[in-house]
Amino acid sequence: MKRIFLLLLIVVTVQISAQTDAENLKKIYDNSLTNGMSYQWLDHLSNQIGGRLSGSLNAEKAVQYTKEEFETLGLDKVWLQPVMVPRWVRGAPEFAYIETSPGKTTNVNICALGGSIATPEGGVKANIIEVATYKDLEALGEAKIKGKIVFINRPMQANLINTFEAYGGCSSERYRGAQEAAKYGAVGVIVRSLNLRLDDYPHTGSMSYGDLPNSMRIPSAAISTNDAELLSGMLALDENIKFYFSQHCKKLADVQSYNVIGEITGSEFPNEIIVVGGHLDSWDLGDGSHDDGAGVVQSMDVLRLLKESGIRPKRTIRVVLFMNEENGLRGGKKYAEVAKSKGENHIFALESDSGGFTPRGFSFQSSEAMLTKIQSWRPLFKPYLIHYFEEGYSGADISPLKNDNIVLAGLRPDSQRYFDHHHAANDTFEHVNKRELELGAASMTALIYLIDKYGTDTINAEVQLKD
Repeated sequence: MKRIFLLLLIVVTVQISAQTDAENLKKIYDNSLTNGMSYQWLDHLSNQIGGRLSGSLNAEKAVQYTKEEFETLGLDKVWLQPVMVPRWVRGAPEFAYIETSPGKTTNVNICALGGSIATPEGGVKANIIEVATYKDLEALGEAKIKGKIVFINRPMQANLINTFEAYGGCSSERYRGAQEAAKYGAVGVIVRSLNLRLDDYPHTGSMSYGDLPNSMRIPSAAISTNDAELLSGMLALDENIKFYFSQHCKKLADVQSYNVIGEITGSEFPNEIIVVGGHLDSWDLGDGSHDDGAGVVQSMDVLRLLKESGIRPKRTIRVVLFMNEENGLRGGKKYAEVAKSKGENHIFALESDSGGFTPRGFSFQSSEAMLTKIQSWRPLFKPYLIHYFEEGYSGADISPLKNDNIVLAGLRPDSQRYFDHHHAANDTFEHVNKRELELGAASMTALIYLIDKYGTDTINAEVQLKD
């Protein structure tokens, strides 16, 4: 009889606990959807500051703005963490055209890739050779490439439902294209924009010369998908057409910038740190609303929503707005370096860097035991249409924190429209839906609430005990 009573008591306790969690999640979602701040903060970041390329004046304005907003929330600690960042500037707008015969030209849309050198004064004009990937260059050899502009025309794979997988499949063409083409004597590289849609927007992004000496480095630019199709079609008709482009970018000396950090200190386990974050920098063509203004303001709202919902965390919840994810990852590396030097115990880190679209769930880098426990929370998220809890990639800025103990996670919004805007001039505020953004902030807060309440060590021990 006593055993039956204890079993009943356990069942009732679990039910009460589940109800309490469900009620707290409802408070979080209600507060975000009716009293959220993420959209208002994003409006300011996007429309009052704009694109925030690391090392720029706008990036520093964003540092000061977000620090001031943290201070208004009544957090336990707010501080700036110094970090040296690269400074690359685009300069005057790029210009390009296809020449089919002397004096007969068609203008096309290009943009310099981040980190590229400028063209020589007056630009570069040469015959152009098309390849599907940079790996095709070796088969062609110097005899066919020297003195030409290489056009790497690799579309993103459209039949992949996960568009980040499609992006990862061809991002190396952008990153390594100039480095590889230069080895065979090319005078420039044009890369098809990483965009699933056909439009006129060129998409920038980082590129690298590796260890190539300065004397071998060649200018590299992205061409819009519409113009990539046009160029490819014209080359099919006449392989002797020429391509001209000019760009005026340059790399300057590193400058000091900052990660912006705010936290609520844990009431019971202050030395167990849960990190939430996004990257404050962006590319310069748009205003960086989806990449990654959305992640920044959602992370900020996690702290505010916890306070608004009357939830006092047991563990320290720290929001980090990382600087220089786009072209160096200096902020993420610096944060991890300082955390290690201080011997800080980070148990969980969540990053939002996949746009402000409708949240679908989260991906995790964790033990099987931990993932099993997290997946048991699905019923709590079901009313909010959050269903994806799978093993997978977390985020670039939190990746330097990885060790055998920490759990890393990434917010996973619907990705189908993300690459329409990624690194392009149309990554702007009007393309972010207020409600979708707020749902993402609420989902992140809900997950952090559950992780904080149950703790990763306890969860792992519980699951292992059952096994």
